[in-house]
Amino acid sequence: MKNLRLFKEFLESSVNLNQTRLDSLQQTSDALQRFVDGSDWGPVGLEWYPQGSWAHKTIIKPIQNREYDADILAIVDPVEDWGASDYVNELYRVFRASDRYSDMVRRWSYCVTIEYSGEKRVDVAPCIRRRIIGRNFEVCNRHLDEFESTEPIVFTEWLIGRNTVCGSNSFRKVTRLFKYLRDIKRTFTCSSVCLTTLLANQVFDTDRNSDEVSDTPSTLLMIVTRLDVWLQTRPVLPRVANPAMPVEDFSTCWTDAQYQNFRNQIHRYREWIEDAFNETDRNKSIAKWRRVFGDEFAKDEDATEATAVTAKAYAHLRNRSNSVSETAITIAGDIVDLVKSYGLRAIPPNFAVLPYQKQPFWRTAHEEQVQVRVLAGLYSSKSTPEVKKIVTSEPLNKGRWLLFHATTNTGIPFNIREFEVFWRVTNTGEEALKDNGLRGGFVDANSGNDRWEALKYRGLHFIEAFVVRKRDKHLLGVSEPFYVLIE
Repeated sequence: MKNLRLFKEFLESSVNLNQTRLDSLQQTSDALQRFVDGSDWGPVGLEWYPQGSWAHKTIIKPIQNREYDADILAIVDPVEDWGASDYVNELYRVFRASDRYSDMVRRWSYCVTIEYSGEKRVDVAPCIRRRIIGRNFEVCNRHLDEFESTEPIVFTEWLIGRNTVCGSNSFRKVTRLFKYLRDIKRTFTCSSVCLTTLLANQVFDTDRNSDEVSDTPSTLLMIVTRLDVWLQTRPVLPRVANPAMPVEDFSTCWTDAQYQNFRNQIHRYREWIEDAFNETDRNKSIAKWRRVFGDEFAKDEDATEATAVTAKAYAHLRNRSNSVSETAITIAGDIVDLVKSYGLRAIPPNFAVLPYQKQPFWRTAHEEQVQVRVLAGLYSSKSTPEVKKIVTSEPLNKGRWLLFHATTNTGIPFNIREFEVFWRVTNTGEEALKDNGLRGGFVDANSGNDRWEALKYRGLHFIEAFVVRKRDKHLLGVSEPFYVLIE
């Protein structure tokens, strides 16, 4: 499922650099330009040109407590008798001599950097135009005192062209999403210019007006699918040529091991993105998109879905049978009262599918499956004898404990030498929400196949057992939800 509204909200709230910061970046650039224009730097014909993610409009929000940065080219005419290092050194000198910038400036090989108290950084790189015949632009390697050819304007124009093929600026949005994956989840490494080039290489002129590039999730699926195919046919580190200057190879950002990891991670993300895109159940789809992007995706849906269980149960009962009068249902109360009154028939078929549930990360063993059953016993505390066996959706009081057992369909426990049992515990309702206790993730068994859980929040909750084969980490079976009704 595409979930277009949720993608839009995710980009705006968690991925994109907000407009205030973009405006601040422009104001900073203007101030730096005025300062350099009024200085005695030396070169003439100064033009300022943003480059990198700022120019490409793929800049994203920085990791928490990190500064965001931008790159600016100071394009100038050549100065007679200056070497490459002179342009950087002299630019550093004028900033260093300034009362305003003296404590903010740093010098690197190709640029000087102005740091704004942990808020942002701006790299200013001298770029020389037409110093020699055959070279339009050159950047300056201060350490080697060498000029290096570059074509930043052509590269930016190429990316703009790729974006115009895609509807709703979706190429730029997809690029931001990939950068978010890289920076937030940290499952792979890749320089921004290499990553952006790889993504742009998957967009063809023939894609124009195609449904595959009509919106963000569609473009994301198309690009990651094509990129995965390209990578899987290249088991050895390939060249990633700069389309504006093919002699330059962007793949130098990787070691062989880093490339292999990137290749494997893209393959995994391709499978997850396909799964989320093709999922027809909305809550399942949200949960699967979260497996890709993390819990910030559709984060506001947690509270909505966790507290909508009673309304869904009412609607389900009204649609299920004419024998249940609407008047009777109206006076039944919340989800606890409904299940106490009508039993399992009050629980909608998709009740146990919520967006904040983590998705299984094990590969499913299709060649053999096992039936998994959950049994439970009630205890006053973890150190007292069992009070009684309980069944799914049986009303229970707060303050006690349940011990869950995962067994085969015939009641035999799983051999702990061969199998591991993981439990997914999911809570619903206002009390769990207010206490930040919705959960929905996977937890280990406490011992063997068993799991202890406290009875804490009023509501209808559920637990599921996942059986994983130890030798290959394949998922062999999943239990039906065991419903826990707490009064």
